[in-house]
Amino acid sequence: MSRIAKNPVALPQDVEASVSGQVVTVKGPKGQVSYVVHDLVEVVLEESELKFSPKNGGREAKALSGTMRSIVNNMVHGVHQGYEKKLQLVGVGYRAQAQGKVLNLTLGFSHPVVFEAPEGVTIETPTQTEIVVKGIDKQVVGQVAANIRRYRPPEPYKGKGVRYADEQIVLKEAKKK
Repeated sequence: MSRIAKNPVALPQDVEASVSGQVVTVKGPKGQVSYVVHDLVEVVLEESELKFSPKNGGREAKALSGTMRSIVNNMVHGVHQGYEKKLQLVGVGYRAQAQGKVLNLTLGFSHPVVFEAPEGVTIETPTQTEIVVKGIDKQVVGQVAANIRRYRPPEPYKGKGVRYADEQIVLKEAKKK
């Protein structure tokens, strides 16, 4: 049984939430996010807390109540503080340049790679070898960072490629003669 769902989601002072049927909408200083909660989960807004409970005593309903609570908690955190993922480019000549919603990458291919950011996500490049992906939706920010990393994942011999800032790459030893 999920114990996560037993903890209510506390709303900070500058965050508002509304529940209409199965749709939970959260508004904050960074923006607004909506999510349709599963039918087996009941959501109640009491004072400044969102409480989640399974509608029936089934095992699936109990598990989903914890999942829905985590998703809505991530929404509250996103509209209050936001999420960011940092990427690093490692390799000679590997560069990134953000121009509005477009990210231009030079990753050792014969052509430049152009990546367009989806709605609600901003991409910044503090230096030529650093990329910062920011947004209010945790899932979208993580997916955008993974899509950028997918162009040139770190290779295991020299570690060249696009990697997360906190990622540890285990390098293989070169072949011996």
